[in-house]
Amino acid sequence: MTMRLALSPFPIRRPQGLDDFLSAVERLVHDAKAGGADLLVLPEYASMALAGAFVAAPDVAAELDAVVSRAEALVAGFRALARAHGLLFLPGSVPMRGVDGKIRNRAPLIDGNGRMAFQDKRVMTRFESERWGIAPGASPSVFETDFGRLGIAICYDSEFPQLTRAQVLAGAETILVPACTDSLHGFNRVRLSARARALENQCFTAVAPTTGTASWSAALDENRGYACVFGPVDRGFPEDGLLARGALDAPDLLFATLDPARLAETRADPAVRNRTDWPDDPAPAPVVRLT
Repeated sequence: MTMRLALSPFPIRRPQGLDDFLSAVERLVHDAKAGGADLLVLPEYASMALAGAFVAAPDVAAELDAVVSRAEALVAGFRALARAHGLLFLPGSVPMRGVDGKIRNRAPLIDGNGRMAFQDKRVMTRFESERWGIAPGASPSVFETDFGRLGIAICYDSEFPQLTRAQVLAGAETILVPACTDSLHGFNRVRLSARARALENQCFTAVAPTTGTASWSAALDENRGYACVFGPVDRGFPEDGLLARGALDAPDLLFATLDPARLAETRADPAVRNRTDWPDDPAPAPVVRLT
């Protein structure tokens, strides 16, 4: 079964409150559904825009606290939107406090029935660890969906091949990469890594970044990038592996249709066997069902 994918280069705007923020997200969900999407992906830390409604001036710690304290309400709102629109939904990531008191960067994957599971970010950037004290999350999982098995590599995680490799070994054919990058250096690190992961594993990868400027935010002040989708650099796919890309720093949804049958044909008889010629493999990721 093909999967119609919508990627949102989420434009950072200052909302009036939680309902206003969720209304903006619902417009994206509506537009994705109108475009025939089966799955909508928002960027890493898209939820941090909510802090603008509660923090008057840029303040790294206060912004994090504002969103962490409303994380459960945010996730409940995302879950309601997925259910109302009958859409598989990855609403970026949300900083959430665990029972151990530590804050982790967590990406909820929600299906059209409201069933949900989380992927944590495994490797922290310097900003996350040094300024926010975000703790490393659980190792990668693979999620069972109506459109096959999906993996999620949150931004910086995409730059570490063994994380994605574990997901592919567990059957993931598509790796979703929600990202938040404040420079083209950062964006290109994620973009080039996603492209490499598609080449190495003969799979699909899809990047959704934040975009826009927010002088009112210390966390989301600058946001650069464009949505893009990659496949194998092999028979049956473009010579550079690029399947779709949006315009730089533009907020428009990017749509792409991913065909697992096309991928299977390439994997069965490729020019080279990147996916199976790895000399040393990690243990496969655990497979998780949304509940």
